[in-house]
Amino acid sequence: MTNSQLCVVREKRNTKGRAGQAPVSIVVEINQRARTEEQKALRRQAVLEAAEAYFHEVGYEAFSMAQLARRAGVVKGTLYLYFKTREELFLTLYEQSLVRWGQVFRDCLSDPLTSAAYAEALYATTMADGTFVPLLIRLEHVIEHNVAIDRLIQSKRIFIQEVEAIADLTSTSLGLGKGPAREIVKTMGVLLIGATRSDQGPSLDGEVLPGDVEALVTSFSSKPLFVKNAVRIIEGIRAEADATTV
Repeated sequence: MTNSQLCVVREKRNTKGRAGQAPVSIVVEINQRARTEEQKALRRQAVLEAAEAYFHEVGYEAFSMAQLARRAGVVKGTLYLYFKTREELFLTLYEQSLVRWGQVFRDCLSDPLTSAAYAEALYATTMADGTFVPLLIRLEHVIEHNVAIDRLIQSKRIFIQEVEAIADLTSTSLGLGKGPAREIVKTMGVLLIGATRSDQGPSLDGEVLPGDVEALVTSFSSKPLFVKNAVRIIEGIRAEADATTV
């Protein structure tokens, strides 16, 4: 199984033209504008990288735009040139992590898989990305409520593209039609949100617990909950698909 690879964007120095200098030709003017847009894109990506690192340190609730501005080396107002709200910034981080995870998970689907192996691979790859699941569980009830409708539509289309790409390989990997494969991918997302919320309680690592309590805590950890129920769902969808072909 391949590990997730983060793209490293090198920040380039901004180059400023002479004040009041007119362009020598249309080509020069276009090139200068292109460089300016490239610089904006690079700075925006640098802000996102700083935001993701900061998010990993402090989590969602303690995340401060003012502190992010200091870490990114910009004034706070500059952040809002790229992201209209705090939630739009998080929506962008979610989209990046969704695409990043999708690439990793698709690499796991090159060979035929059992239902259990599919569920294990999906869980392992999502949990390996420290951004994807924490933002996924906040997406619909927090993040998406404070972004512009056009930005929300753009995000939903990114989601649709990723679902379709994963469903294509899921169809081959699990030996199912495209429709059942698409249903599995969507249902796995809902199940992942529910299962990982069981890990939101206080950490009991290192604590000495009575055997019955330890067994209870273990049974409610996200991995066994997700994998066990994912297999049930996949097998159920498979049975329905087989029944319709008889």
